Amino acid sequence: MAGGEGPTLIGSVQRALRLLEAVSAHENGAPAKQLARETELPLATAYHLLRTLVHDGYVRKLDDGGYILGDKVQTMHTAGRGQALLSRVRPTLAALRDEFSTAAYLTFYEDGEIRVAEIVDGPRAPRVDLWVGFEDAGHATALGKSVLRELDEESRKDYLSRHTMSDLTPRTITSPPELLRRVDSSPVAPAVTDLEEYALGTVCVAVPVYYGNKLGSLGVSLPKDRISRLEEIRARLIPTANRVSRSLSLTT
Repeated sequence: MAGGEGPTLIGSVQRALRLLEAVSAHENGAPAKQLARETELPLATAYHLLRTLVHDGYVRKLDDGGYILGDKVQTMHTAGRGQALLSRVRPTLAALRDEFSTAAYLTFYEDGEIRVAEIVDGPRAPRVDLWVGFEDAGHATALGKSVLRELDEESRKDYLSRHTMSDLTPRTITSPPELLRRVDSSPVAPAVTDLEEYALGTVCVAVPVYYGNKLGSLGVSLPKDRISRLEEIRARLIPTANRVSRSLSLTT
């Protein structure tokens, strides 16, 4: 029975995709009968597939009976654009990983949150154990502190008012004034460091990156016994972040 279902399922998918293509060709919508003609599908089949696509959010039915693309298609388009964006900078992050045997991270400040967009690691460059999400640990990570350093005063206050500065390790800074003082007076500016503030045994360094008007950060993590390489890594991070920002700007 399974062998008989395969072609049937494939055919259903193909017909649904043909319908989506037809719907996308009509900005103001098209009725089921027209879509059935354009896709050479039986009207009953077109109706059935359209109902399914509407139910799942890929197509939306208008009050006049026409069909247009649904919100889920736009979401997929946005996600695909994001993947294409990251593909432009992933080789740069991989080169950084390979040169220093450190995991490389890229974050963006989106909708008031510091979110990890990409991590490039490997057997010789394992990522830090993300036991607390970066969105809740901006105060304790170099990546988060890099973003906070670049934000204006109002945005800083807004972020800190919405996030508890938990003491993740004995070295975590939990006072907002002290955190901002240290961020603003970083001796390695524009880079900032995390010296076992997020995870014991791990140190990190990060610098800012930009994607149009969007702020982010680029950083690496390494074991604390390699802390002597932080200055060397910081010196390489700055021009690397500039290359990442330029690559990102080509997609805006």
